[in-house]
Amino acid sequence: MTVDKELLEILACPKCKGKVVVNKGQDGLVCERCRIVYPIKDDIPVMLIDEALPI
Repeated sequence: MTVDKELLEILACPKCKGKVVVNKGQDGLVCERCRIVYPIKDDIPVMLIDEALPI
């Protein structure tokens, strides 16, 4: 699963508004500043703070 580059450019961490990047397993979006991963489920990034997992 790969996130569309245009979508990735506009997505931001809802907690700190920082940049997110796709993790190595390509199953989540990582916010380095907050040290959390937002999961990608059924090819849709779940950008909810309550759903995020610590790195």
